[in-house]
Amino acid sequence: MTTETVLTGAEARRAARNAGAIAVARILSSGAQFGWQLILTRALGETLFGIYGTAGSLYAIGVTIMAFSMSMIVIRDVARRPDLSGRYLSAVLVIQTVLALVAYVGINLAAQGYDDVVRAFVGIAGLSLFIDMVGNLSYDQLLAQEKMVTISVVEVAQIFIRIGLAGLALWAGYGLLGVYAATIISGIGRSITLWFLLRRTGVRPQFPVDRSLARVLLINSAPLALAAFINMTYIQIDRLLTSGMLTLADTSHLTAAQVIIAGVVDILSTTILIAVYPMMARVYRGEGQDTVFRFMVEKLVFFTLLVGVPIGLVFSLFAADITVPLFGMNYIEVAPVLQVLIWYAVVTMIVNVFAQAFMTQNRQRRYVAIRVGGLALKLALSLLLLPRIGVIGAATATVLAELLILLVVTGDFRFNLNLLLPRLMRLVGVVFVTVLAMLMLGGLHPLLGMVGGALVYAGGVLIRHVLADDDWDLLYRLTAAVPGGALILRYWRRKVELNW
Repeated sequence: MTTETVLTGAEARRAARNAGAIAVARILSSGAQFGWQLILTRALGETLFGIYGTAGSLYAIGVTIMAFSMSMIVIRDVARRPDLSGRYLSAVLVIQTVLALVAYVGINLAAQGYDDVVRAFVGIAGLSLFIDMVGNLSYDQLLAQEKMVTISVVEVAQIFIRIGLAGLALWAGYGLLGVYAATIISGIGRSITLWFLLRRTGVRPQFPVDRSLARVLLINSAPLALAAFINMTYIQIDRLLTSGMLTLADTSHLTAAQVIIAGVVDILSTTILIAVYPMMARVYRGEGQDTVFRFMVEKLVFFTLLVGVPIGLVFSLFAADITVPLFGMNYIEVAPVLQVLIWYAVVTMIVNVFAQAFMTQNRQRRYVAIRVGGLALKLALSLLLLPRIGVIGAATATVLAELLILLVVTGDFRFNLNLLLPRLMRLVGVVFVTVLAMLMLGGLHPLLGMVGGALVYAGGVLIRHVLADDDWDLLYRLTAAVPGGALILRYWRRKVELNW
């Protein structure tokens, strides 16, 4: 299949522009948040940072209850039927207000198993459930309209304002309480701004609420909401179990490692998937007519694997050289956790592609069943390993459970591995050579091992023809579409007709 049959010029250009806008925003915001987390780690110390991680985990689980995974449904349906925007907006506004109250009560009840300080901060953090709700539903509507540049500017501005306010609060001596106050204030500003921008597009909630639409929305979202709840519990249960079974210091070490993992996944996976989701929803034509759709999924999976492997190798071999300068010697125990947990990032980025494919196909129920199995395995492994090998047991349980999920979704999606097998075998050879290069160069200097190893990997991918012709055709077309692509194409020539 050629690239010409997969993407029209307009769709490819739009996807590239959208991905570019969101990528820039994600890189800026994620980079800022990552730097802020490093400052916060040192400023709060192990105990308070452990409290921050525990409260944050309960809040994150609460978000899945409040959101009820309606975002993907709304984006998909409004992208197809813009005339339904107002009806969806009013339905989501009413439903999520009720769910936010349920979530707030739920996370505070769950916090009763921890000490008074943790419970107090969970109560404060939970207020953002109500505040962020308005901003999130406005964001979804604007995303469905593909207003990527607009929402990206707002998101980046909100992050920098929040960090600035939190920094001032820390400097003034307000500690963790000041950090949460800054989060609430910046969240209010974000919600007001996005709601205003949405109204400027002409979208307004239509009352009374369309009960039939609300009912369908709840029914269609329920399997995905359960999956999101299970998935978030799957992600956050590490910290909650570690806080309960070990110490807050152990929780802080795990949280520090997860800061890096979240940044990797957010920039390298979430960014692209958000940008291409509206296009995936449009090209999917149903079972038996999904050749283009499956082509897109295959390419996303393979590109994600190619990007993820060198990231995993760098963090596995040079974890201590990365974590100590970032977090300080007090967090030296983060390194062995990160060496294991980085492979969760690699695997879950691939799983996320399949998860979005399941969503596009309206197969949420199947994905829920797969996630339930993964959560059960992770819980069992965590309870078994945490008392025996400490916090590394939580990381090990996470990786093993995610590998199982990857195997299941790959088989369930009926992914044609025969076409990829030759390239995967060549990739294995490239990885072997890369590991040797990283070890040899790393013996001279860690930075030399990281940079030199990455160059060896990139060269190996090119020399061993790991990428097929249609991979290069697609990359060439996308390069031509992105800002500055014309300059690159002055030096990179390929026999591909650019009809846009």
